[in-house]
Amino acid sequence: MSLNIYWFLPTSGDSRYLGKSKYGRLTDSEYLSQVAVAADTLGYDGILIPTGMGCEDPWVTAAALAPITRWTNLLVAFRPSLLLPGVAARMAASLDRATNGRLQVNIVPGGDAAELASDGVFLSHDQRYAQAEEFLDIWKALLAGEAVDHKGEHFNIRQGKLVFPPVQKPHPPVFFGGSSPAAHALSAKHVDLYLTWGEPPAAVAEKIADVRARAAVLGRKVRVGVRLHVIVRETNEEAWAAADDLISRLDDGTIARAQANQAKMDSVGQQRMAALHGGQRDKLEISPNLWAGVGLVRGGAGTALVGDPETVAERLKEYADLGVDTFILSGYPHLEEAYRVAEYLFPLLPGQRREFTDDINFTGGPFDAGIRNVAQS
Repeated sequence: MSLNIYWFLPTSGDSRYLGKSKYGRLTDSEYLSQVAVAADTLGYDGILIPTGMGCEDPWVTAAALAPITRWTNLLVAFRPSLLLPGVAARMAASLDRATNGRLQVNIVPGGDAAELASDGVFLSHDQRYAQAEEFLDIWKALLAGEAVDHKGEHFNIRQGKLVFPPVQKPHPPVFFGGSSPAAHALSAKHVDLYLTWGEPPAAVAEKIADVRARAAVLGRKVRVGVRLHVIVRETNEEAWAAADDLISRLDDGTIARAQANQAKMDSVGQQRMAALHGGQRDKLEISPNLWAGVGLVRGGAGTALVGDPETVAERLKEYADLGVDTFILSGYPHLEEAYRVAEYLFPLLPGQRREFTDDINFTGGPFDAGIRNVAQS
């Protein structure tokens, strides 16, 4: 089975270390362009562009990346509570046309009530999922070319239509992640690919089984993806040392504040992430090579696969054996790690992407020990 490998665009910031350090880097448009072009050049199947109060706007960012990327998909995350479905349908169709069919969308009902309130959204957890379901009913119908009249709890549409259709039929693919029963119900009805954060394989298997069982009742099939960080080095010892180094600047106060903020969220997925480590530095390997250190301070995806290339590839294949066909990966800092992950892992994973090999025959320059370095002459 071919695996789709995506990379993450760090629109909220990037660094060599988690927490505060003097090595944080400015993620301006030039830097984000470098990460996106690297992912496109290296052969990643897509780039996840996140959403949130602390992120650059995902739609504007994707539009800026459209002309400088060639074939990688642009996976735009957005909150349906912040857009009318007709407006979002026009935005999606326009961007899909601009990228010649490379747009994908990641629906995020949102798990941080305080952040949502700052944008004027005061819906409860289950209300957000009901609103997202109604949103997708309309959004998908418009993109499929239907005329829409709709009067519901959250939206009232009269003679809605889309003049310029998307390239992809009937609509750009819909990604979505969530761990609550409401999230699984939405996945079963509407999404093309269900995303889970990187939990131990047994827990992921349970979530996949529930979503697919719900989808089968509706006569649907749902693909599955996993969102993970990766710390891969030439040896296992180097990889674990890099994991320790990533959190070496974190003090206990920073961890406590981050955990307290995450505890205020009503996201079931966030609660599951926090339960994996309990805020304790000494309990971070929660499953073989699955490390929860990122989640000490980062909300959302908080686990990383750690190891040498062969080990990490085997762990990814364990998820693939459960039915996962897509991985959205990331690493700190994202520019350098995009190259490292591609060079170390791509040769070991099935899929059509750029090949990396040890058999390249350099005929000169500093990479050929048999040729005198001209810099020394």
